Amino acid sequence: MIVYDFTGRHAVVAGAGGGMGEAITLALLEAGASVTAIDVKARPASFASYDDRLNFAQGDLTDAAFVEQVIGTAGRERGGIDYLANVAGVLWFGRDRSALDMDLDVWDQVFNINLKSFVHTARSVVPHMRSGGRGGAMVHFSTIQWYRGDANPQDAYQASKAGVCALSKSLAMQLAGDRIRSNAICPGMALTPLQARWDTEEKRSAVASYAPLGRIGTPQDMANAALFLLSDAASYITGIELPVDGGLLMRM
Repeated sequence: MIVYDFTGRHAVVAGAGGGMGEAITLALLEAGASVTAIDVKARPASFASYDDRLNFAQGDLTDAAFVEQVIGTAGRERGGIDYLANVAGVLWFGRDRSALDMDLDVWDQVFNINLKSFVHTARSVVPHMRSGGRGGAMVHFSTIQWYRGDANPQDAYQASKAGVCALSKSLAMQLAGDRIRSNAICPGMALTPLQARWDTEEKRSAVASYAPLGRIGTPQDMANAALFLLSDAASYITGIELPVDGGLLMRM
């Protein structure tokens, strides 16, 4: 297992209340970082032993004023911000359908959470990264699903996640001169709360068999990828989309 050292660094994790965001927060804390974790959900019990280096703010990431207040205060108190992980997202089966007939209020809600909230966090974090003088790094979570169409679509989810990759690439170009890197991670099948429908071993086995590597991804798999892209080991990598999918894209 690769061991990273983030001692003395400060990260913001948006969407830290469970699944991938929780795993990334724990991995950063275990690597020595201080973390400002934000989610509309309550603070996970797994964070209990990290009170000295963790600030958890419960609130709505689509509220720009709330995001600015939390990140601004954290940046001042921690002496800057080095990293941002944008992990928040929703996948609403049943409500999120074809763009041709779905409720467009649902479309707007999905975009506000899955894409616009990423804009709020980036706008709040970048001034702290610039003023710190040592650059920074961001990872933004998308999905491999946007690479293809779907006969049973969740069009708002797919379109918003495509926008995440476009935003990440644009930020990478805009901020390269400030030594701030921006990359996107595109998970494949991952066993997170978003996929509660895989609720039996039979279903999970069927899903796993479709991946060339023969298993479903885990939040820890995504955390491993995120820590690499945030770390100095990836200091010459920016503007990419990294699939973390067990080889699933080879089947598309």
